[in-house]
Amino acid sequence: MVPSRVFFTKGVGVHKEYLTSFELALRDAGIAPFNIVTVSSIYPPGCKKISKEDGLKILRPGQILYCVMSRNATNEPNRLIAASVGCAVPADEAQYGYLSEHHSFGETDQKAGDYAEDLAASMLASTLGIEFDPASAWDERENLYKMSGKIVKTTNITQSAIGNKDGLWTTVLASAVFILPSYLEQKETNGSSQS
Repeated sequence: MVPSRVFFTKGVGVHKEYLTSFELALRDAGIAPFNIVTVSSIYPPGCKKISKEDGLKILRPGQILYCVMSRNATNEPNRLIAASVGCAVPADEAQYGYLSEHHSFGETDQKAGDYAEDLAASMLASTLGIEFDPASAWDERENLYKMSGKIVKTTNITQSAIGNKDGLWTTVLASAVFILPSYLEQKETNGSSQS
């Protein structure tokens, strides 16, 4: 059960009820009609990144989705919140990569995203044996990682929002959504049977 595809999505929701604000954030991200199981931080070897639109075309409502998800919520008026998932993919497709979750208060998209991306890249770099100074700036380490030839790409998806001025719950989420090969087979089978 190793995912072969992944897509990234994000969303924000606002409501008087905490749980409903999360549901609205899931809707905004396009993943509300699925049963979500959160998993830890491994980017599977050879996993292909696809667009959210292409990923959603494969899935059916009620299906179980495995996701790396970061979420945050506040009912404090005007409080800045963020949720981010960072990603680091190795050059060697047979090697696994890393995903990281980061949620914070008072950080912009850029700051939260850079932090999540740095977390994922640092985890991958340490696994690959790339020596680095953890006290150096992210830009310096990012260049070092890429120059090593062992890390091909780092990225992040981040959603931030300012808490509702009237104290309604505001929820943000960012997610890497995995698609299993069996989902692709089901889509192909259903597509050919409808022809």
